[in-house]
Amino acid sequence: MSGQLQRLVLDFRSGELVVRCLYRTQEGPNGAKGRRRQVSELAREGLQRALASLEGETTLVGCSGFTQREDVLLADTREEGSAA
Repeated sequence: MSGQLQRLVLDFRSGELVVRCLYRTQEGPNGAKGRRRQVSELAREGLQRALASLEGETTLVGCSGFTQREDVLLADTREEGSAA
């Protein structure tokens, strides 16, 4: 698979999980099945990296609200030893 994950947004709704996945690719998979496989793999990989990064140190970079809150965490998803 060749693709580069750009953005992964999770929206939890009642009984549903909506995943919006923005990615770049050099090749166009043939048909909906190939595209679904590619984006599913990218989303899985992105979620695994996000979970692993949350095991480390995170920084609270934004917050709002009092009883209904929206906070933003920043975690480094780069593998150790890799430079940005």
